[in-house]
Amino acid sequence: QVQLVESGGGSVQAGGSLRLSCAASGDTSSNYCMGWFRQAPGKEREGVASIAGDGGTTYADSVKARFTISLYNGRDTLYLVMTGLKPEDTAMYYCAASYARRSELYSLIPNEYTYWGRGTQVTVSS
Repeated sequence: QVQLVESGGGSVQAGGSLRLSCAASGDTSSNYCMGWFRQAPGKEREGVASIAGDGGTTYADSVKARFTISLYNGRDTLYLVMTGLKPEDTAMYYCAASYARRSELYSLIPNEYTYWGRGTQVTVSS
């Protein structure tokens, strides 16, 4: 079991930055991959960034070079640093975790994740 609580969302102007945090508790061993997802009104949930148990990362093309995912204090806190924010980044952002068969696995597919936080809203104005 893993419990996830997101924070750090807010309203910023285009070009601004935010850092999202996800406090993880429970079984957060390296057998889990973790990720950030987002969902805008009327759209499907999409993967933003994922980090594997061995620290490997992957990003959606739309956020590459602007967003950075990282883990702190072992695996207790997951971060998403977002820079160069655009209005199209406006969405509810969710933290997720899932058991991975191998430590090098990561995923941007929502259905592959078991545990989810409740989300934090990010709004970017032009």
